[in-house]
Formats: sequence, C-alpha cells, structure tokens
Amino acid sequence: MQLFYLKGSDSLTSSVSTQVSKQTNIFTRFLVKIDWDKIFSNMVAITLSLILLSIFFLIVHWFGKKIIIHSFKRAKINDHLSTNRISTIYTLSLNIFHYCILFFYFYAILSVIGIPVGTLIAGAGIFSVALGLGAQGFVKDIVTGFFILLEQQFDVGDEVKIDTVSGTIHAVGLRTTQIIDYDGTLHFIPNRNITIVSNLSRNDMRALIDIYFDPSSDIQKMTTIIKDINQRLAPKYKEITQGPTILGTVDNGNGILSFRVVIYTKNGAQYTVQRAFLTEYLETLTQKGFKINNSPVNLAATTK
Repeated sequence: MQLFYLKGSDSLTSSVSTQVSKQTNIFTRFLVKIDWDKIFSNMVAITLSLILLSIFFLIVHWFGKKIIIHSFKRAKINDHLSTNRISTIYTLSLNIFHYCILFFYFYAILSVIGIPVGTLIAGAGIFSVALGLGAQGFVKDIVTGFFILLEQQFDVGDEVKIDTVSGTIHAVGLRTTQIIDYDGTLHFIPNRNITIVSNLSRNDMRALIDIYFDPSSDIQKMTTIIKDINQRLAPKYKEITQGPTILGTVDNGNGILSFRVVIYTKNGAQYTVQRAFLTEYLETLTQKGFKINNSPVNLAATTK
C-alpha cells in the first residue's frame, strides 16, 4: 500500500513538472520570437520624433507670437482704432493662435504614435458624441464671444459689471472673459454666462455731491462760498468734462436738506475729483462757521 502511494505521488509530481516545463517553454519561445531590436529602435524613433515635433511647434508658437505682437504694435502706432479695441483684438488673436497650435500639436503627436485620428473620429462617431456632450458649451462660448466683439459690448481696459462681478476687462478670449476685480482678484467668466453687461467706461461719469447742512444756515452765503471753490479748483482738473454745476438745495424728506453739486468727469477720474471737491467744501464751510452733517457721496454712470 505504501509502495502504491509513493508511485502515485511520483507520477503526480512528474505530471506537474511536465506542465510547468511546457508553459515555461511556450513563454520562452514567445520571448525569443519578439524582435527586441525593432521595438527598441521604434521607441527611440518615436521619442526623437516627439522631441523634434515639440521643438518645431515651440518655434512656430514663438515666431507666431512675435509676428502678432509686432503687427499690433504697428497698429497702435497708426492709431486707426482705439487703444482698448486694439488690445481686445490682440488678446483674442493670441488666444485663437494658441488654440490652433495646440490642436495641430496634439494631432501630430497622435499621428506619430500611430493612432489614426481621422479614422477613429469618423468610424467611432467620437466627434458627434463630443459635440453633443462637451462641445456644446464650447460652441456657445465662441458664438457669444463673437457677438460681444461684433457689438463692441466691451474692450480690454473697460470698467464693467457682469452679474455680481465688477472690475476691469483684462482679456477677451474664445471661451472666457477675464476681469480683474477692484481688490485684485482675477475672474474667469465663460462667455456663455455673460447675459447682461454694464459698461462703465463708455460715457462720462457723474460725481453727485450732497452736503447736508442745518436748515438755519445762510444758503446764499453757502452758495457764494461753493462757487468760489469751484472756480478755484475746476481749472486744476483737466478730467472734468462738464461743471461743476450747483443744483442748489434739495429736500430729502423729514426736514433733511442738502446742498447738491454735480460734476461730470472722464471715466476713472470721478473718485479723485469728488474727493478733492468734497474735502474743500467741508473744510471751507466749517471754517466759515457752517454746521455740516454727514455728507454721503453718490457716484453713478450717466450719458451726457
């Protein structure tokens, strides 16, 4: 019985060894049949092709940017368009050029690797799927950006308010518009999300100054003092386009009176002009014995 067990065990071990040997031989023959020299040479060739391709597109990108920059410098010198409009077209041109270079670069990489991009797109319907799912937003961004430029809703450098974001237009691209907030934050807004644009740079700005005073004050004397201040300060600010204009006493309700002055300035200068005139009004009237209450300031865009 023990002899039979030993013989059976030896037979099983021999069978397992034979199977392992066969599998090892198959794997060895498979490895031997692989042309490692060809694979290595192909990898080296593809790597060199990718490096040369990357260098080529870097040179094209650098050279193309130089041409665009030089062209727009000449356009600024000729001054056929406004500076803000030229800056808008300049940033958009760089954006389009950048996307074109990226598209052709990735297409060339896939071709070098051996992936038939055209056949893959046509055969598998990837283009249709991408257009239906992800590219819809991209197309909307481009179409909306086109109409923003066509209608000249804003240019680079304009102060705008878009939805809850206010600031200065930094760049206008195919997909997004960049706005620098007054605190320095850079906002990227997809063009398709731009529905209402409030452009604060197209018209002169109005600085509305209300000086709240005691009803018992001598209004005629106050008017004379403010006229003198206006005549003295107005020539110092070339940014003033109209005024200062004295509107006189305004009843704000509940017996609260204010003396109102309005000044129109070029965009961006309204804050400086308002602060200078308001400071001079308060200091002079206080020195002359007038009782001045808190004086809120109203600044708003308006069309002349």
